Formats: sequence, C-alpha cells, structure tokens
Amino acid sequence: MADEKKPKGEPKPKTEKAPKAEGRSEKSGGGKGEGGGKGGKGKGRGADASRAAEGGTVTSTSEVVAPRMRERYREKVVPALSKQFQYKNPMQVPRLEKIVINMGLGAAVANPKIIDTAVEELKAISGQKPVVTRSRKAIANFKLRAGIPIGAMVTLRSTRMWEFLDRVISVALPRMRDFKGISRKAFDGKGNYTLGLREQIVFPEINYDRIDAIKGLNISFVTTAKTDEEGRALLSQLGMPFRAA
Repeated sequence: MADEKKPKGEPKPKTEKAPKAEGRSEKSGGGKGEGGGKGGKGKGRGADASRAAEGGTVTSTSEVVAPRMRERYREKVVPALSKQFQYKNPMQVPRLEKIVINMGLGAAVANPKIIDTAVEELKAISGQKPVVTRSRKAIANFKLRAGIPIGAMVTLRSTRMWEFLDRVISVALPRMRDFKGISRKAFDGKGNYTLGLREQIVFPEINYDRIDAIKGLNISFVTTAKTDEEGRALLSQLGMPFRAA
C-alpha cells in the first residue's frame, strides 16, 4: 500500500559519485596545460628579449651634421688668426674651450620656487641640465643663510657649445631692443669674455606667456687665448658683434 512505511533497518540507496582519482587527474592535467602555456609565453618573451639584446640595436639613417661654427673656425678663423699673429703652429691658434651660463637669483631667498623655473629655462636655452648653485656663507644684511640655493649654472662644451654660440650670435643678440653691439671691454685680462643679458626672453626657446619673472644671465666665453687682444680677435672672427672702437 502507499501508506506503508519502509522498515527502519533497511539501508538507503547511495547515489553514485564520479571517481575522485579521475577528477583529480583531470584537474591536474588542466593545470599542467595552463602552466605549460604560461611557461611557453615566458620562454617566448625571454627569446624576444635575447634577440633584441643581440641584434636589435636601433640605428639612425639621418646624417650627422657638424655645427657650422666649428666648420667656420677650422676653415676661416684658424688661417686668419695664424696670419694676423704670425703663428707657426696651428695648435698655437686660440680656440673656444667652453661656455658657462650663470643665472644668479637673489629673489630666491624670499621665493625658493623661482629656482625651479630658472632651472627649466636654462635647460631649454642650453639643451643641458643645469646645476643649482648654493650660498657658501651667511650674510645677515641680505638675510642669506649658508647652503640655500641662490642660482643655477650650466657648462657647455664640444657640439653643444658651438651650437649655442651660433644661436647667441644669429638669434639672441639681434632680438635685443636697441641693439648696437656688445662692449669690447668685458675681458678679464686672460682672453676670456663675459656677456651680460638683462632678459632671458631674447632666446626663442623661452615662452613669454609662461615665465614668472624677467631674469638676467651671464654668458662667459672661456678661450685658450693668452691676451685680451687674441681673445677679441677670436670672437670677432667667429662673428661676435663688437661695438666700433
């Protein structure tokens, strides 16, 4: 009958389950497959890296153009100075050794953030990262403490030096207001010349709308000349527009 109950002693039928061993083997097999795939990817990346390291160097197809000021010095300045000063050896001819650009910022004592903008502007002008200069001693009258940043400077040599000289003579100086030439007396007695600029905006790399203040800078041309006359003749042959004596 339907109302009949099953005796308590009879065990209930058990449902069949999948063998655990097979399930584990399938899982482990899948894990190995995934691991193998990852390993394959890792090996592929390693192979690509090794190939790039061995033969993947990037070479430029553009021609390297020498600075025109360097070519002018070799082709025109050296013969002209040798004739003017009676040099017997071409190595005796004075040459431009380096250019030092210095920007002193006394306002940095009250406003230290002006140093950051000066560094960025010098970097844009010279194409090289400048060095922050710090005060060496404390001066109470100027509220100056020792070790605080008060300026920035950069030293240019070789290709960057010649390219900067070209931009100063060809672009920066003609952009000065009421420009009538530079002084002939700013030599130090050993053939080195220092040029002072009141505004950094004469360089086209400086955006006038983004500057926070007008800053002056000094440009020192360090030469191997022994006298001011030789240094003046060298810079004049390179195209430096000195005022008439």
